[in-house]
Amino acid sequence: MDANDTSDPDGNPATMTVQSTFRVSDDNPAPIADKRPIELTQLGRRRTDNYGWMRDDSWQEVLRDPALLRADIRAHLEAENAYYEQATSALQSLRAQLLAEMRGRVKEDDSDVPAPHGPYAYSERYREGGEYAIHVRTPRNGGEETVLFDGDAESEGSEFFNVADVAHSPDHTLIAYAVDRTGSEYFDIRVRTIATGEELPETITSTDGDPVWAADSRSFFYIERDDNQRPKWVKRHYLGTNPATDVLVYEETDDTLFLGVEESQSSEYIFIVSGKGSTSVARFLRADAARDAEPTLIAPLIEDELYYPEHHGEHFYIRTNAGGAVDFKIVRAPIASPGRENWEDWLAYRSGTYIVDFVPFAERMVRLERENALPRIVVSDYMGDDAYELDFEEAAYALGLDAGYEFATDTLRFTYESPSTPEQTYDFDMTSRERTLRKSEEIPSGHDASLYTVERLFVVANDGAEIPVTVLRLATTSVDGTAPLFLYGYGSYGITIPADFDITALPLVDRGVIYAIAHVRGGSAKGRQWYLDARFEKKINSFTDFARVAEDLQARGYGRPGETVIEGRSAGGLLMGGTVNLRPDLFAGVIAGVPFVDVLNTMSDAELPLTPPEWVEWGNPIEDEAAYETISSYSPYDNIRGDTPYPPILATGGIADYRVTYWEPAKWVARLRDEAEGGPFLLKMNMEAGHAGSAARFERLEERSHDYAFALAIFGLTERVPIQHVQR
Repeated sequence: MDANDTSDPDGNPATMTVQSTFRVSDDNPAPIADKRPIELTQLGRRRTDNYGWMRDDSWQEVLRDPALLRADIRAHLEAENAYYEQATSALQSLRAQLLAEMRGRVKEDDSDVPAPHGPYAYSERYREGGEYAIHVRTPRNGGEETVLFDGDAESEGSEFFNVADVAHSPDHTLIAYAVDRTGSEYFDIRVRTIATGEELPETITSTDGDPVWAADSRSFFYIERDDNQRPKWVKRHYLGTNPATDVLVYEETDDTLFLGVEESQSSEYIFIVSGKGSTSVARFLRADAARDAEPTLIAPLIEDELYYPEHHGEHFYIRTNAGGAVDFKIVRAPIASPGRENWEDWLAYRSGTYIVDFVPFAERMVRLERENALPRIVVSDYMGDDAYELDFEEAAYALGLDAGYEFATDTLRFTYESPSTPEQTYDFDMTSRERTLRKSEEIPSGHDASLYTVERLFVVANDGAEIPVTVLRLATTSVDGTAPLFLYGYGSYGITIPADFDITALPLVDRGVIYAIAHVRGGSAKGRQWYLDARFEKKINSFTDFARVAEDLQARGYGRPGETVIEGRSAGGLLMGGTVNLRPDLFAGVIAGVPFVDVLNTMSDAELPLTPPEWVEWGNPIEDEAAYETISSYSPYDNIRGDTPYPPILATGGIADYRVTYWEPAKWVARLRDEAEGGPFLLKMNMEAGHAGSAARFERLEERSHDYAFALAIFGLTERVPIQHVQR
């Protein structure tokens, strides 16, 4: 038996070992939240929420200033944090070791490949020990570097700091940058002169953080958010003017639609897109439009139809699902008359080939597609006569397109990585078809890809669908049921978790843990239908798929119930809560990051930022009885079981989180403690950040060390030395 093995004779971690590891005892009692019943009547149905008091009535003000959180709520959350710290105090040294291993894989003085634009090349780099990027540029043909924005220096004095964008003007004389200092994702935009570093006096507040320069380099477009964190207005700011007088370009009056503004790849047009998961509508302006110009509608909104425009020559090229093109097609329309009646297929619909994105360059069109859960890059001319794919060999991998700043170029930049291969950045000549490796992610502490095995498996779902699974393990880790399993999932909004290189997962794998990603329905790993098959009344498919993957992997020898920990974040936290309610017996531990678990209450609260736009994802339980019944049947907060033990659960949250409000994980943990057996149930609340946690690169790793120490404690591997360290 391994000296590090803390299993009982049946192969499961001893319950007392887990309990003592987490220091759960009468000497460290868990906080017991007050029950203050709120009786709710909705569509003739009644329910009681004992913990609804945790929702601060002034939550909008709390987003802007977390210090305004009501005193009794703050006291409870601080008690939860104190309990968490005490319960996991035995893991402090392990967390420090995990952090050291992850940090050892980060090249501290790293830099990306410069992106050319006109006379300059723009890039980001980090200094040794630095938390934030330094944005710089150099003359395109070499010369002295100019620092545009130093994130480390700018962050001084801020408990939280995040930079959304540093955007240079078309004439290369100015930058507009957007900063959030609370974690609420309200970004302030300011402008700076590059030559002198002088700050312009104006500050534009409450934006989404993405300034888009007009062609004149003296104005830019931006999105202003309202007090409910909803993007409502496209405005245009002219330098040197009072932001209160900014030009209103477009107002989105429909609360169910998100609003965005972006520049075409050609830099000739500004697109304004309103949309939700099932529907979108777009308008456009010329980038050199006059001050009083109004945006032109491309085609009217049609429910359950999506379209996204780009520009080339005299046409808009549009990615759309119109006409039953579930996995999208590309049409083109003349700019002078872009309505649907003039749409013609440029790339016809091909069932099963999901068009993820496309980039139009002056001479070539590049598109990113996915088929049967594998991505590919396709390059073609505009006549469609010269199309070819780029080939890749590993069983599972991730690709990224970097459109860059330039339109008239033969160079395509893309990234390639896999669970065992660090990210590689290539420049690809679209005419000669030659690849030039510009950068390989450097792992200072060392990385030998040959030590790892990457596998692509398929698991048959309850209804016969084939669920893709990506697996990473040491080549020496046996698939015989003796290795622990860490299973990750998401499964919502059509988002696909890529098979990428994740330095934070390697400390688990190096200790003999099998790391797997279940690409369940609700994502779009197998196309948009894969997403549609877990929406509305079909949402249960996400949970049953995930449980089925866990069960199948265990049956194949990839882990076992007593040594399987699962993780998901945000809507992936819903996946965790829904699945553990279905099959708590399958899992030894659950990590639910900023989990969307109070689905019925949140989707019934039309004031919350994301509720109206997301009725198309979950249904509207305020008006639709069927939606109410469906959501109430799976909402994790409302379906906690008292008839079977639950595994230990670690939930996290952020006070300034507008996407998944802090009270969701807080309420869930309180109710778990009251109604469920087993545990322990732990809550770690970030009192100074929002949905994504810290934006500082090493602080993010420190946060991750808590999650993985929790998992290793459950696996009984708190003392195991990682294999790579043994070999070195």
